[in-house]
Amino acid sequence: MEIGITSFVETTPDVQTGEVMSHAQRLREVVEEIVLADQVGLDVFGIGEHHRKDYAASSPAMVLSAAAPLTKRIRLTSAVTVLSSADPVRVFQDFATLDGISNGRAEIMAGRGSFIESFPLFGYDLNDYDELFDEHLELLLKIQASEKVTWRGGHRPAIQNLGVYPRPVQNPLPIWIGSGGNQESVVRTGLLGLPLMLAIIGGSPRQFAPLVQLYKKVALHAGHDVSRLTVGSHSLGFVAEDTERAADTFFPSTQAGMNKIGRERGWAHYNRASFDAARSFEGALYVGDPETVAQKIIHLRKNVGMTRFMMYVPISTMPHDQVMRAIELLGTEVAPRVRAEITKWEAETQQESTFA
Repeated sequence: MEIGITSFVETTPDVQTGEVMSHAQRLREVVEEIVLADQVGLDVFGIGEHHRKDYAASSPAMVLSAAAPLTKRIRLTSAVTVLSSADPVRVFQDFATLDGISNGRAEIMAGRGSFIESFPLFGYDLNDYDELFDEHLELLLKIQASEKVTWRGGHRPAIQNLGVYPRPVQNPLPIWIGSGGNQESVVRTGLLGLPLMLAIIGGSPRQFAPLVQLYKKVALHAGHDVSRLTVGSHSLGFVAEDTERAADTFFPSTQAGMNKIGRERGWAHYNRASFDAARSFEGALYVGDPETVAQKIIHLRKNVGMTRFMMYVPISTMPHDQVMRAIELLGTEVAPRVRAEITKWEAETQQESTFA
């Protein structure tokens, strides 16, 4: 069971002071967060790609490369790379470069993204939204599989037996698919036999169990080794020394962030009742003391089938020291509990199947 952090490197107004930090300051802070995550034994850190004023990370590979020489073990991934509006050749080159700098710890998480700003910025037509993703993913997988590439599509200029360099340390360089839970994307990912990351930010995580089973069923039918497939959850969360402190600390920025996006998308107002319901045991918000958060992650593994858990923290803007403390507790208190319980549970499950 892998446990890590996702950050979108937000630069929204501080909910207490109204101050907005510079992009430069927030970028330096997130590098410190990645370094700490490595030091406390977390498995992976993901940076999301955005092209808005209130997010500082338009190039996840650049941010992760800044942290790579300062870390030793942690895997470094995008979360996500907006592949529909990105050149797959450059995406592969950037993450192969990161893979070299980190000596084999890079991953690409490809997705459509939840915002559309990158399409006009890079000259793409939103009417081609789905077609662009399918075409760019096809090319990215060809580059992953072969040093020399021949390819033709409908949007990007063709490639005729050209090499793409540098080549990564890992062979193949891992490519995940990030999904909000769309059934079509889950089926496509299963057919390709790629790792799947589900954004579980609302409702009950148990509702995603049928999607995980569908993914595995499709992958098996396509001839992939299901035992080697990885399924992850990207979920909002925060850890503090006690549960009420965690909730009271995390709520203001969560409310601000959810309502900001909600106004853009027509969501209902997010209030404390919504927040408290989401942090119930069956809810999608992983907020509490280390034992509470650990038990919810264990529940997710046993009942939904996730083998990687990514805690998205902070949502909106929080004081850097609070974020660092949450990362420290996730690595030193939560992760050991989860790993010990899941290791024991898997051994018991294997023993039961052997004697069945």
